[in-house]
Amino acid sequence: MVKQGSDDIPDCMLNIRALFQYLLRTILVALLPTASLAASIHIVVDTEDETLSVMRGETLIRTFEDIAIGRYGKTYFKRKGDNKTPLGNYRIGWINRESRYYIFLGLTYPDLPAADRALQEGRIDASQWLDIRDAHRAGETPSQATPLGGYIGIHGLGRGELSVHQEYNWTNGCIALTNGQLDELLRYARIGTRVEIR
Repeated sequence: MVKQGSDDIPDCMLNIRALFQYLLRTILVALLPTASLAASIHIVVDTEDETLSVMRGETLIRTFEDIAIGRYGKTYFKRKGDNKTPLGNYRIGWINRESRYYIFLGLTYPDLPAADRALQEGRIDASQWLDIRDAHRAGETPSQATPLGGYIGIHGLGRGELSVHQEYNWTNGCIALTNGQLDELLRYARIGTRVEIR
């Protein structure tokens, strides 16, 4: 008779244990909320090609074409009321499901590089710069009421005309998708999702 200690488990038991661990991992992954999978998701908005791409790491998951941006283009030097889309790196800071534009994914604009440039150029004061910095350090959305503008986000058309959306850049600085595209984007995007506008 072979003596079996805790280190001497028969091969068949090892195979059963490995199978059980595999099944348990598979079930847990299937049951994880989509938010945990969304943690690796980020969004890239290409203002030249007018596309919005959903990425998981370096892997392209989905591209939405024919998006609209600000009616006066894009800028690194956004000002309140200029109707330009700010370039930079943001996160989704809040979601408004009762927006006149269907659904609004608010971005954490302005980012720190925009605040740094604005401070150097005298477009904001040191107090406003500190407020923006502190908000980002705390993982919060900075004030939306500075001379740099605010309420920049990704939204749908609401009851807007699809024909206008297809022909023109029409927003006040946001990124617009059709309502259907936005519904699909919400399969991936969550509060905290990174958004690069370039």
